[in-house]
Amino acid sequence: MKDVVIIGAGPIGIACALECKKKGWDYLVLDKGALTNSLFNYPLKMTFFSTSERLEIDNIPFMSTNPKPNRDEALEYYRRVVSNNDLTINLYEEVVNVKKQGLHFLIKTTKQDIQAKNVIVATGFYDIPKLLNVPGENLDKVAHYYKEAHPYSMQKVAVIGASNSSVDAALEIWRKGGDVTMIIRKNQIGERVKYWVRPDILNRIEEGSIKVFYNSEVTEIKENELIINTPTGLKTLNNDYVLALTGYQPNFEFLKNLGIKLQKDNHDIPVYNSETMESNVEGIYLAGVICGGKETHKWFIENSIIHAKLIANNLSKTLKEV
Repeated sequence: MKDVVIIGAGPIGIACALECKKKGWDYLVLDKGALTNSLFNYPLKMTFFSTSERLEIDNIPFMSTNPKPNRDEALEYYRRVVSNNDLTINLYEEVVNVKKQGLHFLIKTTKQDIQAKNVIVATGFYDIPKLLNVPGENLDKVAHYYKEAHPYSMQKVAVIGASNSSVDAALEIWRKGGDVTMIIRKNQIGERVKYWVRPDILNRIEEGSIKVFYNSEVTEIKENELIINTPTGLKTLNNDYVLALTGYQPNFEFLKNLGIKLQKDNHDIPVYNSETMESNVEGIYLAGVICGGKETHKWFIENSIIHAKLIANNLSKTLKEV
């Protein structure tokens, strides 16, 4: 019988594991993918908005040679935090179901059944892309994740979206020789785009290096073309690849299956106590960006690390510290 099972081995799941270890609880972290799987799937050359100090866990120093750390530095940092603290983590083990049995939980994974007194859900929001829901979205030329620019060199590439990921992809692909067109639903580049990147994309658009259609949406994707609805009517673009970087969302079905209620608004924010992070299901806690529902910009690594301590403080009332 585990004291705590933590679902998700991202930075916040790691922070929760550190708190459990300090208190001597019998805990286990489970993740269906690699360690810090979301960060691993970020673009290879991604640079964080935050400084390394703000990404630190439990005052463990994060040393970076750059003003803003990059993906590889973050992967190395969190990997060292785990290894140096000998945290108990099972990777590539997906949680299939969680059922409450009396005062405890039965957790069924792809490899075993586990009993636990408490469960912490720290699964993030990067697993499920927001789909365009248009004909042709299932074609091989369409991707909802971006890794690197080289495959798109000398190709006509449509980048859908106006966020950091969209802007980074557009600039990198253009610099590697891609013919880039951005398709943006609103009338401008996103206001939350990194402040040192925003002038770059605006200048490339102004000089005509990167084409853009504002107030426009894709209506159909074809093998060699893209149909978009613009303020001046439908337009057909020659196209080789589509990067639909329109955002991601938590696995709401998984939360519902746990019995966690979602607030009846447009954001589907899960119900939890902000002082303890306990959900409406006694013994199930929420941590990290998942707490924001569809408001995925509300919680980040740096401002949700505190969730780990809030949960540990509450669990101390029922779990005996060693």
